[in-house]
Amino acid sequence: MLAFLDKSRSVARPGYSKWLIPPAALAVHLSIGQVYAFSVFKTSLVAHFDSSQTAIAWIFSIAIVMLGLSAAVLGTWVERVGPRKAMVAAALCWGSGFLVGSLGIALGSLPILYLGYGVIGGIGLGIGYISPVSTLIKWFPDRPGLATGMAIMGFGGGALIASPATNKLLGVFDPGFSPDDKNAVANGTALASTFLTLGLVYVVFMLIGAALVRIPPGYAEGEASVQQPGRNGALVRASQAIRTPQFALLWIVLFCNVTAGIGILEQAAPMIQDFFRSDGGTSSVSAAEAAGFVGMLSLANMAGRFVWSSLSDLIGRKPTYMIYLGVGLVLYVLLATVGQQSTAIFVILALVIISYYGGGFATVPAYLKDLFGTLEVGAIHGRLLTAWAAAGVVGPLIVNGFLDAAGEPGRLVADDYHLGLFTMVGVLAVGFVANLLIRPVGEKHFDKEAVRAGSRDAPDQQAAMARGGN
Repeated sequence: MLAFLDKSRSVARPGYSKWLIPPAALAVHLSIGQVYAFSVFKTSLVAHFDSSQTAIAWIFSIAIVMLGLSAAVLGTWVERVGPRKAMVAAALCWGSGFLVGSLGIALGSLPILYLGYGVIGGIGLGIGYISPVSTLIKWFPDRPGLATGMAIMGFGGGALIASPATNKLLGVFDPGFSPDDKNAVANGTALASTFLTLGLVYVVFMLIGAALVRIPPGYAEGEASVQQPGRNGALVRASQAIRTPQFALLWIVLFCNVTAGIGILEQAAPMIQDFFRSDGGTSSVSAAEAAGFVGMLSLANMAGRFVWSSLSDLIGRKPTYMIYLGVGLVLYVLLATVGQQSTAIFVILALVIISYYGGGFATVPAYLKDLFGTLEVGAIHGRLLTAWAAAGVVGPLIVNGFLDAAGEPGRLVADDYHLGLFTMVGVLAVGFVANLLIRPVGEKHFDKEAVRAGSRDAPDQQAAMARGGN
């Protein structure tokens, strides 16, 4: 059974279709993408623990921090052991995180919930996020934007499934909970039972993905001979990549894009209710409608990851990020100034912003491939995701810090969000400048032996995959 997980046992045999890889990746990414539906739990968790929004937001932030840290620390391990073993490890961590989190809710212990969903689940997020991405880049070297979009759109779309499923489960376990009630709050038993159920379901789906996944022939051993150079001929190892100014600038770009987007996603459900709440009164948006908004954001997140990353194959990575950051900056200004005029305006602006947020995630692996080649792109990607970890703390802290200072949950209005939104405008401006400064990597950072081998063998490798993988 353990031998089945070995990298050598996951090499594709003749006749294997590379189009089985996207479903395998989606099985994992749709599961771990539940993290974007966490805001559906937020109001009930605040009431259950009798705590502040910031205290509950830390659960989400810790999970994102651990995602980035585990991806950075374990990125090289993922490349070494292969995607199957990595995806099984991700399934066990993600599922265990829900189970421990359920225990924390049942015991009324926030620290245990932090440990479960935040730390253990976050490790599963990191491993599960990078392993399908690096595998898809290897199978689709000529269209890296399309490849990463296929995988990462599942992560963005996870909330589309998780949001309504969560409300349904909360209603099943707590008959008094009605998503249509504008002030609906689920009890602790329902929260704990929902966590437990979700954890078990996600483990099953992630293990199915692990069973399906394969790596292209030639990638189990002698990997340097089948790598694809970047657009400037680069093949750079992770240890060298992190020393370059390009890596530092791209880190800032990703950090800024994620910080701005995550501020909306983490607060999505209560945010739309607060934007259309009269002073001290009841919101015109119900809990069910707010959950529907979260689902729409998930769809935009998912679509943006596929559409924008595929577009980047045509117009280039840098111009694509100019759209994410430059147009996104303008949209944030509009959200703060005219977003409260109607729910349609608010929803449209938020959907486009989140599509850019998702597109940024899906495009960055291809950006890395262009800059550094595929020699250790999974490990480099893992290290870059520390930007996500940092943004997972900073984004929610900015928004929730301003909100906690403005008033109590359930009595906030649109004006209370303005300082946080305008702060994000400044963050996006910094990212826009950083993207403009990115240049090709200098040859002194190249792995010369890998460049020679990759340049010689890459065309033959692509042809072999095209013949046997369609």
